[in-house]
Amino acid sequence: MTDLEAALRRAVRGEVGFDVTSRALTTMDASNYRRVPLGVVAPRDVDDVAAVLDVCRERGVPVVARGGGTSIAGQATGTGVVLDFTRHMNRLVGIDPEARTAVVQPGLVLDRLQDAAAPHGLRFGPDPSTHSRCTLGGMIGNNSCGSHSVAWGTTADSVRELTVLTARGRRLRLGQQWAGAPDGLRGLVDGDLARLRTGFPDLPRRISGYALDALLPENGADVARSFCGSEGTLGVLTEAVVGLVESPRARALAVLGYADEAGAAEAAAGLLPLGPLTVEGMAVDLVPSTEGLPRGGAWLFVETGGDTEAEARARAEAVVRAADVVDALVVTDPAGQRTLWRIREDASGTATRMPDGSEAWPGWEDCAVPPARLGGYLRDFRRLLTAHGLRGTPYGHFGDGCIHVRIDFDLLTDAGVARFRRFSEELADVVVAHGGSLSGEHGDGQARAELLPRMYGEETVALFERAKAVWDPDDLLNPGMLVRPAPLDTNLRFSVLPREPVDVEFGYPADGGDFSAAVRRCVGVAKCRTTSVSGAGVMCPSFRATGDEAHSTRGRARLLHEMLAGEVVTDGWRSTEVRDALDLCLSCKGCRSDCPVEVDMATYKAEFLHHHYEGRRRPAAHYAMGWLPVWLRWAARTRTAPVLNALASVRPLAAVAKRLGGIAGEREVPRLAGETFSGWWRGRRRAEAGDGDLVVLWPDTFTEHLSPSVGRAAVRVLEAAGLRVALPPTLRGRAVVGDGTSRSALSLLAARRGRVCCGLTYVSTGQLDRARAVMRRTLDLMAPVLETSAPVVVLEPSCAAALRTDLPELLHDDPRAARLAERVLTFAEVLERHAPGWSPPAVNRPAVGQTHCHQHAVLGDAADRRLRASAGLTGDLTGGCCGLAGNFGFEDGHYEVSAACAEDQLLPAVREAPDGAVVLADGFSCRTQLEQLAGVRGRHLAEVLAEELERERRR
Repeated sequence: MTDLEAALRRAVRGEVGFDVTSRALTTMDASNYRRVPLGVVAPRDVDDVAAVLDVCRERGVPVVARGGGTSIAGQATGTGVVLDFTRHMNRLVGIDPEARTAVVQPGLVLDRLQDAAAPHGLRFGPDPSTHSRCTLGGMIGNNSCGSHSVAWGTTADSVRELTVLTARGRRLRLGQQWAGAPDGLRGLVDGDLARLRTGFPDLPRRISGYALDALLPENGADVARSFCGSEGTLGVLTEAVVGLVESPRARALAVLGYADEAGAAEAAAGLLPLGPLTVEGMAVDLVPSTEGLPRGGAWLFVETGGDTEAEARARAEAVVRAADVVDALVVTDPAGQRTLWRIREDASGTATRMPDGSEAWPGWEDCAVPPARLGGYLRDFRRLLTAHGLRGTPYGHFGDGCIHVRIDFDLLTDAGVARFRRFSEELADVVVAHGGSLSGEHGDGQARAELLPRMYGEETVALFERAKAVWDPDDLLNPGMLVRPAPLDTNLRFSVLPREPVDVEFGYPADGGDFSAAVRRCVGVAKCRTTSVSGAGVMCPSFRATGDEAHSTRGRARLLHEMLAGEVVTDGWRSTEVRDALDLCLSCKGCRSDCPVEVDMATYKAEFLHHHYEGRRRPAAHYAMGWLPVWLRWAARTRTAPVLNALASVRPLAAVAKRLGGIAGEREVPRLAGETFSGWWRGRRRAEAGDGDLVVLWPDTFTEHLSPSVGRAAVRVLEAAGLRVALPPTLRGRAVVGDGTSRSALSLLAARRGRVCCGLTYVSTGQLDRARAVMRRTLDLMAPVLETSAPVVVLEPSCAAALRTDLPELLHDDPRAARLAERVLTFAEVLERHAPGWSPPAVNRPAVGQTHCHQHAVLGDAADRRLRASAGLTGDLTGGCCGLAGNFGFEDGHYEVSAACAEDQLLPAVREAPDGAVVLADGFSCRTQLEQLAGVRGRHLAEVLAEELERERRR
């Protein structure tokens, strides 16, 4: 233990982390930059903050205040001690609805303030797209804005008073009329009034530099306002009084279509006199699909408010009439508005990939110019991109003249970094020529501070340095930001990564087979750190359960990045820190769809576990549950299911078995079916064959051995829909798919030389060599099926997802894998595509439950929703993950997190279900979790429909 660490542990009551994991998690924010801190402290209160400053000041160690870590310019990274306010100093101290103010701590997430203010008809005006995870402290540090700034301004416009600690331990309460000003600040201002009155551009989004002009007497000598945007370089914020605004009772959204972004940009300023709440712009090259948008090549999202829906709509329609548009759309439905806004909010992540999949990076994320000059600026910006051979997709706050963009800089080679510098210098000159600010929202940080003399001139920047010295004479707080900055092309986070591709097992097709590129996908926007999911969202259940950054998708990606870098995490694939962070990853695959850049942590986890345990003994659970298909087939062949069930019911024996198998003691061992699904299939009395399409029903391990009732129900429904059902072959070779009828099915069904398997349990435990062998055997068995046009129906969503994604990505060298993946359909999809004229029985009951996480992330549930609606099953299923997640919830040590994940969405929805509701759970894990934690029997949709068909038959 170092002297610094020991001193901090003695001085503070909060957590002190100088371990590998704590440091690795805070090396980066959402920028291009990386700095390795000495340690991290999570202070419990202001006394802890003061103690940290005392200890660090005595030793000359820098201190960096950090909120959500979503800063774009590198200002939330540092080489000293990082203060993490999100763990403890994250409270809403109080709200005064009459005064329209709130008292907040710096670690409070913005959405929590909005939730608390909403019942009073109030809200905090600024709302960055990261509102679900950014903190008020970070917003004040960066003077953040968001989409509603045309109506409610920047964070500085909403700040009333700030309580801060200086680096030398003074506690100041900042406000107007010099309240809380440190000694010497007033004299500095009085000595340079002319410069302060003339040297700052007059535009709504001027965030660059220090806001010293707020200290002018005609501006109220507002010390609190001047502190906003100082990026933690002047003092450490410990509490803030912020103003709230009245939230409109109703809103409407006018989406205006234009031919191109320049047309949209030029139109934006003309809409401001109409008093809109937002004027946001984006072009077609940033939108994955234009479905739901009006015609055009670029759009303005103009929100209006009113006391009633009619009033809000009338204002939106007035905007449409005033705008010269190609096409327009007015939406008043809140759900429809949320869908459209999600396109805009995800842009910060979506923009990190070019349409061809190549990488794009921040660095010039938020320049701002006067709104009336935005069209001209965008044209000059595009010309500069072209001149440097670069590409970018601008979007942002057109009404305020602020543009966000990610650019496909090559930050991996010396030549590419040199071009990055040349472009940055030239673009700074373009911004200044248009009367703009280098930063219009996210701050200067390391990305732009070096270029501030081009905007302000050397003398004004020297004034910034003098102001910094007044507040922080020892240069202790976030040094290298805003004044005396590090060069913009140093400390790049990519420089430490391997230059050659790492030898890996999966194909990573979207990343050119490069694992480093896959890990680089995480840019730190931290959507995985949201504390609640919306709609059917899933990511990230383990973070919501623990609140620990190490258990977020971003945290795990950061640890993998540091593993590849080898500086902080030094033992590569053998790293216990990376292993422990991945241990609580449920492999729900939620990040594959919910993360704006489609980080796939489930695949990364499988890859890591493969290498980590290569040539070494694995945990018992990997053998007990990873090889589950083998053990279940053995039980079926020896007909010992009844004996095993009986033994499992004897508690002492079950306890021993669970301990030996690495299974959580709190779990009950699921009962094996007395008759397997395929056994029932062979002995059933076949129905008369229909004349519909042939479909091959996949007998997954769970349906086969643990819940054959699902398979039987699916056969009943598929045949009722007129489809001809067959099972896959069980003998390798050149088998022929017979006549495909339910009566004769496949000609070699009686053979018992092999069983198809998706390999899911081997993949999830990182046994990739075994998974590959199982998958190749499966492809051999499926060869005759692949010679037909028959779809493959998979009832278990996790198995379907494995066949769609893991199979072709692990066997990327076998073209049969992609062909089989393309054939895989869910139960609802096969009915919709191959029996379009069939109508399901009318169940006419409310439905509750949870969309399977793998279905949400990989398969999609649109067909399921339509099938449920057609059957009269009303209501929406929740998002999130059930928490059992295959082997995860059964593994020893995972029970508490597993149960917490279930309590996040699934169990509350079931408890609050209306009388007579059907509890839907297509996944075996989901049904098991419901049974074991809530005593509720969930059913596959096929079971519900089959039961209603039987009821109709009996009538």
